[in-house]
Amino acid sequence: MAKRSENFAVPGGARAVLVHSCCAPCAGPIMERLKGEGVDFTVLFYNPNIHPRAEYELRKEENIRFAARLGVPFVDLDYETEAWFKRVKGLEWEPERGARCTACFDMRFERSALYAAEHGFSVFTSTLGISRWKDMNQINAAGERAAARHDALSYWTWNWRKDGGSARMVDLAKEEQFYQQEYCGCLYSLRDSNRHRLAQGRERIARGTKFYGRDTA
Repeated sequence: MAKRSENFAVPGGARAVLVHSCCAPCAGPIMERLKGEGVDFTVLFYNPNIHPRAEYELRKEENIRFAARLGVPFVDLDYETEAWFKRVKGLEWEPERGARCTACFDMRFERSALYAAEHGFSVFTSTLGISRWKDMNQINAAGERAAARHDALSYWTWNWRKDGGSARMVDLAKEEQFYQQEYCGCLYSLRDSNRHRLAQGRERIARGTKFYGRDTA
């Protein structure tokens, strides 16, 4: 369990938090931390960027499995992949952390914020920022933009990497043998990851085969 931080507090003293989750490895330590801190929270899965559908379902099911083990409510929203491709049209060759990622975060957080506003949450946050591969400022800015669309809603910019969060992410993933995805999620990140691997003389990503804590090649 992560060490308790002296200034750990939900913004505005809110009693419940909506947590947008991107995947089980990132969400796991955050869910564990919130549970240990006695925070009432609900996990929301809205990730129309994930490609292909089989990859989306696998990542979602891993998250559902851990939420069920903790006894945490899990909300599964639609796989609006066509809307996502429209949202990022013209940004297909943007690099990771570029404008395409901003558009992707905006879409996912806008839907999360709408759900929060419609279901009585005054605070929402996301698990995306715990990954060292992500730009936390980019994520927080998207979250705050989405929250600003609704009265009395705020985005919690807590740094989940702190207090051993990053290390716990790896340890918990091994303990739970979470599925180990090897690209961010979208078609374009899969394309670019494979291009990079091939340039290094490595094989393409074999989706759905690697799990933390297992003896995999």
